[in-house]
Amino acid sequence: MANIDEIKEILNTLRVWLSLTIGMIAVIGGGLIRRYDAKKEDWIFYSGSFLLLLLLMAFFLIIRQISIKTKEIKDL
Repeated sequence: MANIDEIKEILNTLRVWLSLTIGMIAVIGGGLIRRYDAKKEDWIFYSGSFLLLLLLMAFFLIIRQISIKTKEIKDL
């Protein structure tokens, strides 16, 4: 496999992970808002908040990797 094909495949995989991460952020965020409105701030709420924070960090890491791989393709 050529180097450019490998980079394109990694880039496509990163885009899929980005889509999944955005979906999880939306679902967990909606659940957290629902629990907050119902005044159910228990361990599930706080663990969901922690998970949401981790997903947001993963989101920015994936964006960074997509940018790096896109620049690699440009340089080839």
